[in-house]
Amino acid sequence: MPAPPLYDLSKIDFSRPLFDIEAIRRVNPQRNQMEQLTAIVYVDREKDGIVGYKDLTDEEFWVTGHMPDFPLMPGVVMCEAAAQLAGFYARKFGLLGGDFIGFGGMDEIRFRAPVVPNCRLILLARLIDLRQTAAPNSTFRASSTTRSSSPGICWASQSPATRGSASPSRPKVLQRGIDP
Repeated sequence: MPAPPLYDLSKIDFSRPLFDIEAIRRVNPQRNQMEQLTAIVYVDREKDGIVGYKDLTDEEFWVTGHMPDFPLMPGVVMCEAAAQLAGFYARKFGLLGGDFIGFGGMDEIRFRAPVVPNCRLILLARLIDLRQTAAPNSTFRASSTTRSSSPGICWASQSPATRGSASPSRPKVLQRGIDP
């Protein structure tokens, strides 16, 4: 059974992004095919949470090969999208310091349903642990769902946790795990 959503999506206005793709580009380094966020629509500084989305099209780099005749968003790309959301929050609000945050790993991943083109992959993340040590570390818990023009056709849920660490001599690394 999927974990409950981190936020009530019915209370979030998806028509008024707080950060559009250009604002995301000023924070996140990913470009071209690796940009997995379209907009950020909610930031909760009190509970260290964030909600964003990726609008999927027929032009995604994975559509023609994964899987032919039934394109499915690869799970690793969904995980990357969640990592980019958590990374945006960590960078934007200076959680870890330093100049680089990278993706380092995952734990306990669950994919509940297919994610297909012409859907909106909605991503939610919340910081659950932050340690300011010689190697700063943060842990995020996240979940995602999708919406399409045909309700019920694409619906997915995942709950990743993202961990980052850094030291003055090496770049920060975000590790991400997904729990049921």
